[in-house]
Amino acid sequence: MIIDPKEIPVGKMHSYLLGAVAPRPIAFASTIDKEGNINLSPFSFFNCFGANPPILIFSPARRGRDNTTKHSYENVMDVPEVVINIVNYSMVQQSSLASTEYPKGVNEFIKAGFTQAPSTLVKPPRVGESPVSFECKVLQVIKTGDQGAAGNLVICEVILAHIKDEILDAEGKIDPFKLD
Repeated sequence: MIIDPKEIPVGKMHSYLLGAVAPRPIAFASTIDKEGNINLSPFSFFNCFGANPPILIFSPARRGRDNTTKHSYENVMDVPEVVINIVNYSMVQQSSLASTEYPKGVNEFIKAGFTQAPSTLVKPPRVGESPVSFECKVLQVIKTGDQGAAGNLVICEVILAHIKDEILDAEGKIDPFKLD
């Protein structure tokens, strides 16, 4: 099969991308707006892209059905800080609850039943249940388009990492089986 992305519906291309680029890690991003409203949302368009400086990128894409932007995107544009929390298996169901489209100002930590842990260097809180949390400053946001489903690459520099001891092996490295 040969596919020209311009000749098929966006949703179909989206499903091919998600099916082929797998498994995908989840960035459970906590952000805050200028008024102090906290947002927590999972993103599967996410990965690490450098170690010196440590760079993480996630993409709160424009909604495909109505071309609107997500609160996480709006928040990092207002307050260029984010905490990228890593999701493990025990957090999956609760994380899914946080992906629901709530009105602006609704705190997904409360809706999904997660613990807000204070961050050290940034304003957004960490997810207390997360085995790894990265406090980040947002370096740049790159819009990849202005139509529905277009990405917004949020380029983040990790300025502090929180790693729970119970996921480390005897050498102090993260054990992927313990990370789960």
